[in-house]
Amino acid sequence: MKVFIKRIIHRDKPRLKLVFEYDREIITTIKTLDDCRWSRTLRAWHIPDNEACVNKLINVLGKEMLEFGESIPADSQAKARQDSSKPEGITIEVINRKIRIKMPKDGNDIAFIRTLRFSRWLSKDFCWEVPDYPGNLDLISDYFGKRIVSLIQHNSIEIDTGNAKRGIIGRNEVLLLKTSAGRVKIFAGYNTALINAIKKVPYSRWDSKNKWWTIPCSVHFTEQLTEVCKEQGFHVSHQEEAAVTGAVKRISRYDIPNYRDVPASYREKLTELRYSEHTVSLYTSLFEEFINYYSRLETDTISEPQIKDFIRYLITERRVSESYQNTAINAIKFYYEKVLKGQRKFYFLDRPKREKTLPEVLNTREISKMIAVTDNIKHKLIIMFGYSSGLRLNEINRIRLSDIDRDRMQLRVEQGKGKKDRYTKLSKRILPRLDQYIEEYSPKDLLFTGPSGKLYSDRSIQEIVKTAAQKAGVLKKVTPRILRHTFATHSLENGVDLRYIQAMLGHASSKTTEIYTHITTKGFDDIKSPMDDLDV
Repeated sequence: MKVFIKRIIHRDKPRLKLVFEYDREIITTIKTLDDCRWSRTLRAWHIPDNEACVNKLINVLGKEMLEFGESIPADSQAKARQDSSKPEGITIEVINRKIRIKMPKDGNDIAFIRTLRFSRWLSKDFCWEVPDYPGNLDLISDYFGKRIVSLIQHNSIEIDTGNAKRGIIGRNEVLLLKTSAGRVKIFAGYNTALINAIKKVPYSRWDSKNKWWTIPCSVHFTEQLTEVCKEQGFHVSHQEEAAVTGAVKRISRYDIPNYRDVPASYREKLTELRYSEHTVSLYTSLFEEFINYYSRLETDTISEPQIKDFIRYLITERRVSESYQNTAINAIKFYYEKVLKGQRKFYFLDRPKREKTLPEVLNTREISKMIAVTDNIKHKLIIMFGYSSGLRLNEINRIRLSDIDRDRMQLRVEQGKGKKDRYTKLSKRILPRLDQYIEEYSPKDLLFTGPSGKLYSDRSIQEIVKTAAQKAGVLKKVTPRILRHTFATHSLENGVDLRYIQAMLGHASSKTTEIYTHITTKGFDDIKSPMDDLDV
């Protein structure tokens, strides 16, 4: 490599300008020369124009590497200074937790970039890459200043959830993905507070290859991390890894870049018609799936045949339940008939008949074991309320202190399913545990609240019941709904009139309650099998 030497007048002093392609060893060598400086205006290194400096330069680099050129006229130098004073074309792009910088070669600029941890040169893309750690973008912006001609920040991060497709999350989003292996994958941008919280979780692990954290699947741990995320201004999403059943998984906002939320008018109409919070959440979720199935079409232009094709897709590819299919049809009809004020019509969609299935219930030994193995007083009380009062999941979550009537031993359920109030039984065995819980947690209004003092998570209650069943060795798939079925069945077996059970459960029709007559074992001991009379 040659080093070209030119005589110049720089700031009214004779100097020798050194021109060469970027080479770290040469820069290190010439820095040892007396009064060696870098000029931003000349974009080059320069040394004093005297015999001593020239001789020393020859000694350190070798005569064969040096080539002397003609001196630069003063007017040319002025023009060069004028041209070099123009802002350099530096472009910065923030994408996928990385900051990419494209810039001309400059020793000082490169030295600055190297001061940032884990910076590296990407020869393929001909740019520098720096991790998007907090403060890095500010440091880079302050350093380059007006020389930056383009700064692009992408508001999404590409993630690899381990499935066939890669997903996308926003920069202010955190995805908690529950896996079948009993772990939770955490996808998020770099945040010191979040990482410190994850590190405190026992057996947390960073996957350097896939760029995600994993922690043990625990309601307690996920609630703690959710609270930290909210404090940092992140939106937290929960998902469960799709089971390998051959069914196509639902399209989510992490699968397509142009994912659409339901129109504001849809939510407003649901609220205007006073639909329950649960129904609003269910309808908006189902309608979102529908409009994103046709993500390239305007919602108002989707035709009737296309609606029918979507329902067939739910049946044949998504393999959804009959209940899911029926509710999806209702959610679609609501938009075209209520929101758009369209004429009420039948879409010629075959609605499936609901299967005649019997709910699964637990025996008293299994219930007792679930309560006994649950050490946390809050979790124990949640299971006891679900079983002793026959509450739905969202009803457990919304018990208020004012709903508990100790004198009449009743529990008031306010605005249950169908926006109906009702009373159900309050067990006397629950009172000592209730007093212990109140003394320990000091609830103000809602009986069960999360770490932030707000409404407890429905998902957390599901996990509490599921974990208790597993610890108790119950082989059945236990949910809060199973506790409700068990309450009704055991009440019937204890001689409670079916009409009272209907009232305590909040069923609109007695036919719904009559299903428990097919489950109860009451009277079975008095039934004699015909085979008992045979001499075999």
